[in-house]
Formats: sequence, C-alpha cells, structure tokens
Amino acid sequence: MTTAVGAPASLGAPARPRRRSLERRESRAAWWFISPWIVGFLVFTAWPMIYSAYLSLTDYDVINDPHFVGLDNYRELFADPKVALAMRNTLVYTAMAVPAHVLLALGLALLLERAVRSAGFFRTAFFLPKMTPPVAVGVLLLLLFNGQRGAVNTVLGWFGIDGPAWTTDPAWVKPGIVLMGLWTVGSTVIILFAALRGVPKDLYDAALVDGAGFWRRTRAVTLPMISGPLFFVVVVNTIGALQMFTEAYTAYFGAGNTTYSNDAALFYVIYLFQQAFEFLHMGYASALAWLLFVVIMAITGLQVLGSRRFVYYEGGSR
Repeated sequence: MTTAVGAPASLGAPARPRRRSLERRESRAAWWFISPWIVGFLVFTAWPMIYSAYLSLTDYDVINDPHFVGLDNYRELFADPKVALAMRNTLVYTAMAVPAHVLLALGLALLLERAVRSAGFFRTAFFLPKMTPPVAVGVLLLLLFNGQRGAVNTVLGWFGIDGPAWTTDPAWVKPGIVLMGLWTVGSTVIILFAALRGVPKDLYDAALVDGAGFWRRTRAVTLPMISGPLFFVVVVNTIGALQMFTEAYTAYFGAGNTTYSNDAALFYVIYLFQQAFEFLHMGYASALAWLLFVVIMAITGLQVLGSRRFVYYEGGSR
C-alpha cells in the first residue's frame, strides 16, 4: 500500500520543475509586454512628479538654477487670495458640471437603449462632438453665448426670454461654461449605454410582472445594476472638471483677452499655468500642482468611501 500510494507522487515530481520553468517564462514574457508602459510611466509620470516635488521647495525661474527655499512656496500659496479664488471657482464649477454631465448622459443613454434600429447612428452622432478640439469649443462658447448676438440668447428671445450676459456677468460665466461642456457628453453616453445593455432582461421582466412602471424600474433595477459604471464616470468627470483649463483659457484669457470677466473664469489650472509659463514662477507653480493633487486625491477618496454604500457589484459586495 505504501508503494502504491507513493507511486503517483514520484511520477508527478518531474512535472513540478517543468511547471516552475513555464511559470518563469510566462512571467518574463509578461514583464516584456508591459515594459513599454513601465518605461513610459517612469520617464513621463514618476520622474516629473518627483522633480516637481523638488521644485516646489525651490525658487526657480527656468533661467537661473533652482534655489532651495523650503516650505516658503506652500506658505505663500495658502496666503495668496488668487489661489483661494481659483480653488473656489473650480469647486463651484465641478459641483455644477459633474451632475449636469452625468444626468444628461444617463438620459441620452436611456433614450438610446430604446432606439433599437437606429442605435448605431445615434451612438455616432452623440460621440462625434467629442472629437471637437477643446480650443474650438472655447471659441464656440464666445460665439454661441455672446450676450447680445449669441445664438443661445437669440433662440431664448424667440420665446420672449431675455437671455443673460453669459460671458460678462460673473454670475453666469461658470453656468455658460458648464452648458458648453455638455457638447462633449458623448463619450459618457457610450459608456453608460454599454452598461445598460448589460443589465439582465429577466430583472425587467420580473419588475413588469410586479407592475413596476418605467421610473420604478429605472430606480429599482437600472440604477443599481449600472451603479459601477456610474461611479466610474462620476470619478473621471470630477477629476476632469477639477482640471478645467483649455476651454476657459481660450475663451477668457487667450490672446490677451481683457474684454470679459476673467476672475469668474479663473480656474485653478489656469492660475497654475499663468504662474508657470507667464510669470516663470516654476517653484510656486509646482507647489500649486501638488496642492491640486492632494485635493483631487482627497475628493476621490471620499467618493470611493461613499461608493461602498451606493455601488452594487454582481458578486453581491458593496
């Protein structure tokens, strides 16, 4: 009996070194495949971040060598009223832009799901505006939202509505940028549409049997089942909104523009750009960049913590 029991072990012993050798070869192949990404990450992300952290502790103007100043840049930015203004503008814009973007995208995705035969056409139609360069969107903002001759106020006038001064009234500058940003909602629509297509039809059938209407099915079935993709687009759009730059800079700060109310459109990254490339305060701009990084990480962390309660995964965990 001892010999019979031990025989399979002796037969299986040579297989272990071959299996380990195969695992090592597969591991080396995997490392070779991901090595371009690793090199790109180290060269274009990790090293610039490390060097930026060093520059944030220096006084550096590109022309002269960096001069170490310790935490002076961080003390200065917390006392700089422009930093507070830019951060407040950015947070207000984010609070308006992200819900508007996600809700519109969800509504269009729900409509797209019902357009069975023409879904392909509308997917393309919704996504095409995303291909518009952000600089062109900034120029369109001034053309469409001009308080006197803009197309938006012209259409509102047809209905007897006196449109606001979108580009000159500080109270309407950020809403105008938010509305213009909805032009590029197409990529989020495609993501949510793909999520909707993955919802099991059996759940809808069971809800119909229970007498649930459209809104009840949406609230009880659709939203929980696509909460994962919804959470993803909320996080991605929040990070993008906190880094708003191109459209607002083109519309309100490009080419020495002094016609419009710039303070209302002074977003954080615009102020960072001005400090770095207009005033050559590279050390101060690096400190500004690290503050933004901390803010984005903190907001994203809060969103992740909140997702444990609201995001449903098919495995049953939250």
